[in-house]
Amino acid sequence: MKIFNSPTDYNRFTKLLYLVNDQETTKYSDTNENGIWKIKRSEPLVEIGAYVLMPNHFHLLIKAKDDQSTSLFIQRLLTSHSKYFNKKYDRKGSLFQGKSRSVHANNDRYLKYLFAYIHLNPVKIIEPNWKENGIKNLKKTIEFLNKYKYGSYNDYIGQKRVENTILNKKAFPEYFKNPQEHIKELTEWLTFNDS
Repeated sequence: MKIFNSPTDYNRFTKLLYLVNDQETTKYSDTNENGIWKIKRSEPLVEIGAYVLMPNHFHLLIKAKDDQSTSLFIQRLLTSHSKYFNKKYDRKGSLFQGKSRSVHANNDRYLKYLFAYIHLNPVKIIEPNWKENGIKNLKKTIEFLNKYKYGSYNDYIGQKRVENTILNKKAFPEYFKNPQEHIKELTEWLTFNDS
């Protein structure tokens, strides 16, 4: 089931990634559009290193400070989006199926892979079977990724956006010294053929 039906849904959830990531309780207001990214927060609950929003799911790469803070962040995020979505689309019941899943990244190789996995997830929108069949048009795929604004990929390739306040890149290893290294790494993933 889709959890984002419109650009407004995506944009609101993106703002929630920033607003609910605060030790203090934050009230979200759609009326403060221009100043939303300037709202001063206290201490963040988690450190966010990468994210992507897809039509029916999302991925977050977070560094937990402790289990309680992580649970509070996820609970606030999912509850707020569910209430908004149910009200907007006049529906009832749970929006998210089952519990959220988390995987502990316990080594550098896996953590670096997660950056690629998250940032390349939108490719499934235009080429659902790209991992199995390969990329048909690399140029078109890169152009699509560069225009896909519902994730942190653009923050890593050097685009200046207000949404980059969501991330704390300093909390994660510096795998990519510059945007070109990140683009090169992801291009290698896109063109890898294990046959």
